[in-house]
Amino acid sequence: MGIDIKKHHVKTAGRKVARTDNPYVQMLVKLYTFLTRRTSSNFNKQVLRRLMLSNTNRPTLSVSRLSVLLKPYGGAAECGKIAVVVGTVSNDTRLFACPKVTVCALKVTDAARERILAAGGEIITFDQLATRAPTGTNCLLLQGHRKAREAVKHFGAAGVPGGHAKPYIRSKGRKFERARGRRASRGFKN
Repeated sequence: MGIDIKKHHVKTAGRKVARTDNPYVQMLVKLYTFLTRRTSSNFNKQVLRRLMLSNTNRPTLSVSRLSVLLKPYGGAAECGKIAVVVGTVSNDTRLFACPKVTVCALKVTDAARERILAAGGEIITFDQLATRAPTGTNCLLLQGHRKAREAVKHFGAAGVPGGHAKPYIRSKGRKFERARGRRASRGFKN
């Protein structure tokens, strides 16, 4: 007599090795594998998991979004928290005043680096973070919005009733399609 298995295929979670040639990321994977094993911190497990993600799943976080995410904590400088981003921190020209913040990221663009340092902030690497906060105390693990990519806006069929997929159009001129909907002026035929 067998048991009734409801799920036939259960996917194991995540990658076991980082698929990158970057020696710094490979070193960080070894470091955070060690920290995950030796500490009971969920922070280290999450950092290790995110280090192994693909580039698409490690989206960029802008300085303006960083300041918005830190607002509930009264700004990172006041509460002494370190903003940890397993990915890139980029500049946003729409933000007038950059907050004074301690940021730990895999990469910080030049313009974002200038603004953070000019505001009195600090930028540290992940190996410096491991010595400063090995269990992730006073660290906020942040990430960019994964579905903010332009390609995601085109997923699905364009012009389908109830769908919100953005169509690929050749040009935005008068002769070409603007957005094919259920209208005769947009090339829709019954």
